Amino acid sequence: MKRRNALKTLTGSAFTLSLTDALANPMETTPAMPALKGNIRHSVSRWCYGSIPLEELAEGCKAIGIESIELTGPKEWEVLKKYGLTSAMGQPDAWPKGLGLPSCFNNPKNHDALVALYTELIPQAASMGVKNLITFSGNRNGLGDYEGLLNCQAGLKKIMPIAEKHDVTITMELLSSRDSHPDYQCDNPQWGAVLCEMVGSPKFKLLYDIFHMQSMQGDHIRNIRRYGQYFSHYHTGGMPGRREIDETQEIYYPAIVKAIVATGYKGFIGQEYMPTPKDKAGMLESLKKGVQICDV
Repeated sequence: MKRRNALKTLTGSAFTLSLTDALANPMETTPAMPALKGNIRHSVSRWCYGSIPLEELAEGCKAIGIESIELTGPKEWEVLKKYGLTSAMGQPDAWPKGLGLPSCFNNPKNHDALVALYTELIPQAASMGVKNLITFSGNRNGLGDYEGLLNCQAGLKKIMPIAEKHDVTITMELLSSRDSHPDYQCDNPQWGAVLCEMVGSPKFKLLYDIFHMQSMQGDHIRNIRRYGQYFSHYHTGGMPGRREIDETQEIYYPAIVKAIVATGYKGFIGQEYMPTPKDKAGMLESLKKGVQICDV
């Protein structure tokens, strides 16, 4: 029962009926909105909550205070807009055949197809207020680090003029080659920072995935202080297992998020962990706790 309807029936016999109905329908499944501090903006990765229909997830996010459902594409952005949400990190609705995380900008054979993809996607993102689009280096496949840098630079420079024109940032994700994505090339902030300098555009930056970088080298607060100027987005995830970011895992997120805020960062931090509960109410409650942990 909605609270406003209950208040209208708090007199006479109607109160008994109201109480009976309330007991029969004890609580709505959407978590109540906590009082967020506003020092960091909150987002969630769509794929982690894929079992919840998008509109229901959007409703749950609004109740929690989350402003974005990310790793979503143009077909989903209209739904998000309906609920007053954005996508803090956009992506194509589908990657063209042969392109994506394992094979991307470090392979010159992909450049023409990638330029065509982002030439279409960047204006779409701008028209919907989506400010970041994800991209990847691709796997090494025997490629040296310097050659990979040169190849990525050559391809990315071809799309920087359109990204700058539309005020959309192309964001390359830092991923673990040690565990989750063997052989991935952009697997540390040092390599990524060099690439940012080589591309030389404020519209090319990095996604610092805390879960993945914990697997590679940790040292998050030092990385954030040293390389934060190159990061346009952050992801969470409990280590090990990409579960909740609570006391059951090895990363202490409040200190890390405080370090992010201290750099002057005004963007989003995206919750990207697999909730332990599998029912909608439990998943949203898990998400709410993750947001509260990062709301420093």
